[in-house]
Amino acid sequence: MADTDLVHSSWLDQELVRPKGVTLHSAAATGDLFQAGAVPDHLTKGQGQMVILAEHYDFVIGGDPDRDTIDLAILEAGTGRVRDQTADRADGPGYSRLLAWARQHAPGRRVWALEGTGSFAAGFVTMLAEADEDIVEIPGQKRTRRAKNDRIDAVQAARTALAETEQAAPRERGLREALRQILVTRQGVLVSRTKAINELKSLIVVAPEHLRSQLRSLPVAKQLDRIERLTSSVGAGVEHRVTISTLRSIAARIRFLSTQTADLDAELSALLSQHAAGPALLAEPGVGPVVAAQLLVSWSHRGRVRSEAAFASLAGVAPLEASSGQRTRHRLSRAGDRDLNRALHTVAITRLRCHDESRAYENKRAAQGKTHRDVRRSLKRALARRLYRRIQAATCTATAFNGLTHAA
Repeated sequence: MADTDLVHSSWLDQELVRPKGVTLHSAAATGDLFQAGAVPDHLTKGQGQMVILAEHYDFVIGGDPDRDTIDLAILEAGTGRVRDQTADRADGPGYSRLLAWARQHAPGRRVWALEGTGSFAAGFVTMLAEADEDIVEIPGQKRTRRAKNDRIDAVQAARTALAETEQAAPRERGLREALRQILVTRQGVLVSRTKAINELKSLIVVAPEHLRSQLRSLPVAKQLDRIERLTSSVGAGVEHRVTISTLRSIAARIRFLSTQTADLDAELSALLSQHAAGPALLAEPGVGPVVAAQLLVSWSHRGRVRSEAAFASLAGVAPLEASSGQRTRHRLSRAGDRDLNRALHTVAITRLRCHDESRAYENKRAAQGKTHRDVRRSLKRALARRLYRRIQAATCTATAFNGLTHAA
């Protein structure tokens, strides 16, 4: 990491790294997760400039997707008046009927404003994208004390999109979705494995002494090997027999989950090698396959996160100004993608432990009176900048190469 990348990461130096067009009301300054996105290219006026849907579309179609149904509402972009509403099943035939209904009641320029584009609305978004429909993603609606139902939520989704000046495009599927599924599955396997190990440890504590003495001082791997060799004689008591049977059951579960983790790690490495930015990220000190995959899942695709400041805001590592009167200060942001934040945290603590340049930076800031926690936060902000630029550079090169290939 270049020294300039680290120096500019100070809390009080954030003004130096704010890109042109990022205002105090943009995602980089407010920490708004939703505003870290982007709209299709034909809506982009320039970095940091406002995008008003009413200037580009005649109709905004708000959607409130659920597991079994999708409610839609068509609003006139110029007036905000509700033109029509409908609901249908959340399946293939239902999607087709909803699109036909939209073409009939919202002819001309229209845009879909949907929440849950990565969950309940994922199939619907895929179908709309294949039909060349324009889609923006809106954040989940906040609960209020006012009346609420699916029809009202669909109208509110459209009005939210009309009120926003920074629109977010749905995340990509394909390779990104494959990486996300591996990460989610792997996390579930690790949680189950940890729970199984805790069960094994607890059972060993209360096991009969002649069993406990064989197992309690061993590491987990040797405990599993020893448990596999345990036998129960014909005349053994019921407690002894059942304890051994239970230990074997838990040990088999731990081995199975460990095998699953290894298989998922291998699949994750294979998927990363297919991504244009995968090798570039893995070459960075402190970035392993899991961290690299999380960075790519949160970044999604070129154009969704418009700048490195927005990426830092998305990760919750951009400090928020909390000044008042004569006092100028910044506070920690607790918003954003916490999985991305955890990935940057992993890289930061690894670099502070074994990366010479990062350790030199820590010593320099410590001499200036900064605490270890302050240094780590600054380093995470610098890492967000560096890793975002690595991803952008790698994917830009790949995009240019693909364009030359198609032209040839």
